[in-house]
Amino acid sequence: MTEQRLSLGKWGEEQATRFLRRAGMKIVARNLRTPVGEVDIIARKGKTLIFAEVKTRRSSAYGTPQEAVGATKQRQILRAASWYLNEQGEQDLQPRFDVLAVLVVNDKAQIEHIADAFGLPDY
Repeated sequence: MTEQRLSLGKWGEEQATRFLRRAGMKIVARNLRTPVGEVDIIARKGKTLIFAEVKTRRSSAYGTPQEAVGATKQRQILRAASWYLNEQGEQDLQPRFDVLAVLVVNDKAQIEHIADAFGLPDY
């Protein structure tokens, strides 16, 4: 990944973190790396533990940021969240999986917060 893309992603995650804090959420962890995957932001609001994926784009020319969170990425986040919950013993909290789509518009972040964007598959 290029340095420019890495810095864009880091900037987008910082904007998303501020957005979530303003929405009354407590940031529990950022860029959590587990043996089974990575989670951009873990936040808590009440009894809800939010596992958030942040996607940042400069334009929608190749699709919206949220479209980049496909089935493979969702499975990876679900595995990482499961690992985290087992390691932390956070059994009393309700997990939720959100996507924060960050689009750069006139050098400012335009954020779309998609709460409960995906979850465990139905069996």
